[in-house]
Amino acid sequence: MPPRRDNDFIDADSESDISILGDDDLDTRGGKGKGKAKAGDKRKRDKGKAKAKDAQAYTWEANYTRSWETVQEDEAGSLRSSVEDWMARGRRRRLLAPASAIRRTIIRHLVLLLDLSASMMDRDMRPTRFDLTLQYAREFITEWFDQNPLGQIGVVGMRAGLGERIGDMTGNPQDVLRAIADRHKLEPVGEPSLQNAIEMARSSMNHLPTHSSREILIIFGSLTTCDPGNIHDTLDSCIKNKIRISVVALAAEMKICRDICDKTGGQFGVALNDGHFKDLLFELVPPPAQRALSRAAGAGATNPAADLMMMGFPTRLPDTSPPSLCVCHSEIKSEGFLCPRCLAKVCDVPTDCDICGLMIVSSPHLARSYHHLFPVKSYNAVMAIDHAVDSAKGCHGCSRPFPVAVAANTSEGLSPVGRYRCPECHRDFCSDCDVFIHDVVHCCPGCGK
Repeated sequence: MPPRRDNDFIDADSESDISILGDDDLDTRGGKGKGKAKAGDKRKRDKGKAKAKDAQAYTWEANYTRSWETVQEDEAGSLRSSVEDWMARGRRRRLLAPASAIRRTIIRHLVLLLDLSASMMDRDMRPTRFDLTLQYAREFITEWFDQNPLGQIGVVGMRAGLGERIGDMTGNPQDVLRAIADRHKLEPVGEPSLQNAIEMARSSMNHLPTHSSREILIIFGSLTTCDPGNIHDTLDSCIKNKIRISVVALAAEMKICRDICDKTGGQFGVALNDGHFKDLLFELVPPPAQRALSRAAGAGATNPAADLMMMGFPTRLPDTSPPSLCVCHSEIKSEGFLCPRCLAKVCDVPTDCDICGLMIVSSPHLARSYHHLFPVKSYNAVMAIDHAVDSAKGCHGCSRPFPVAVAANTSEGLSPVGRYRCPECHRDFCSDCDVFIHDVVHCCPGCGK
């Protein structure tokens, strides 16, 4: 009912949302239509506020709404201090690493298990868990092969309660990237099955020699698993076959995932956001340290003795050589490599010869694999300099002059004068060269160690 009007008086107890207006502003139809319109507008505004409030629950929104506040300028308006702090945190992690020699496996075999269930379409990670997983998987594969050129990777998917082989075990990174390039073939559907996927990965690594590592990396986004049998029997088989399983969970921690990682010696982590997700993945790029097998396989087990293994250095064919058939793809090509034992032609190295089974590697690949066994020692932060001796010297790596003063904060291994000294050759390097030498070069330019 429209509000009662007597001599320019409007009932204040009316439930209508119309405002108190003058005679000329009132609708001739009693204000009924205008009251409904204003009530509808109010409901739309309340609904929009509710949606905006619910949107704050997304993880990615917390990362991007005020991301500019993570980088702070100094008094001069420069961002150098923020960059130095970021480098200092990486340098501190390197200093906390054990300085003693650690036994690692340079020939690695890894099976990447991707969760392709319907839960991967959730949007708590932008744009979806599925798209972000494929993006980080490509970056992980590229970095993994760069740091482990003698390793091999296979890809297995989990969807519709089955384990699906996506890519065979190969040492060519382009073949692995090509297997996960088409996202339409990997469209998530159904429920995952940990047992079926782990059994498929385990069966593909039964023939591997004992001197190589057997690893499984699971990217798991579901809170359930649809298994046909007892998954603990599969776990016991993995322990017996010395397979190390690591899990990166995108939803929450599951007890079975934690037990699988603890009993096989792998790592387990739950991604808090997209940045933490990437950090958890890239922590698995370096070869894991070998542990005493007695922790997982009984008190009587010991580490196997180090045995010599046979490798072959191939002969590279130029582009002008006569075309011939390769044994890996059965294609006619001019360029390639000849196996030193059976003279079979392969396209890329490192790989295993399909004819005689010899591991074919190149000397640069073999040299790059050893930097994990003999890492560059962490440089010491120089706290003060002798102006009479060191003031005219520049960085030994890039020859640039050192800054007069970088930061007053000396925490987290940061040098106040921007100098970092090698403990072997006592050469000074700037912060950029320090990070570049330890993360990319893996060899000190001053002493060659």
